[in-house]
Amino acid sequence: MTILAIDTSNFSLSIAVCTEDKVLGECVTNLKKNHSVRLMPMVSQLLDEVEVEPSELKAVVVARGPGSYTGVRIGVATAKSIAWSLNIPLIGISSLEVLAWNGAYFPGRIIPFFDARRGQVYTGVYRYAPEGGVCLAEAERIVLLEQALEEWKAADARESILFLGDDIAIHKDTIQNILGEQAVFAPASYRVPRAAHLATAGWKALQEGRVEDTQTFTPVYLQLAEAEAKWLASQKK
Repeated sequence: MTILAIDTSNFSLSIAVCTEDKVLGECVTNLKKNHSVRLMPMVSQLLDEVEVEPSELKAVVVARGPGSYTGVRIGVATAKSIAWSLNIPLIGISSLEVLAWNGAYFPGRIIPFFDARRGQVYTGVYRYAPEGGVCLAEAERIVLLEQALEEWKAADARESILFLGDDIAIHKDTIQNILGEQAVFAPASYRVPRAAHLATAGWKALQEGRVEDTQTFTPVYLQLAEAEAKWLASQKK
């Protein structure tokens, strides 16, 4: 069974074509460029390179957010279109879970995060799952980073905490000031989400029957867009 995986939820654009036990091909860039222009040519080129016809795809898995509003929408809309046109299952996986897979064998808490501005981050707590991959230990949320750090320290001040994400440089001083040596920072090569991990997570979800309705599937942002929040506020006046 061949799966196409798509992640455009942040700066990185990552796609992969995988089977149950093999990564046939993967493309990753980490540039501030327009995903909408580059995504489909990259998908087409990768399918050509690995000699897989679109008709051979058995499922599409997409990073469903949180992340960039525009980036998440581009990936979700593209994945829905491909799944609908080929009449194959669509699977949505959290963008934070995709990143957490980079730390899958870490023995402590795994913290993937994306900067959400104004001192806030999108994050969740994951742990290594002995049966494979990672499992969610604390719900994903948008939160003030300092608040989350104090909570994690209070919960267990000895357990190592691995931080993953391309925004580590923005918040590294704050993390070190509160957690000290308890904090572990992944090297740069582990900070970018990989679509091959997304494909593996998607395969697991497919086996468990966790597929999406192609018509009603929507991104997960964890917060309203600023324009939506203002509109809702205006309706209450």
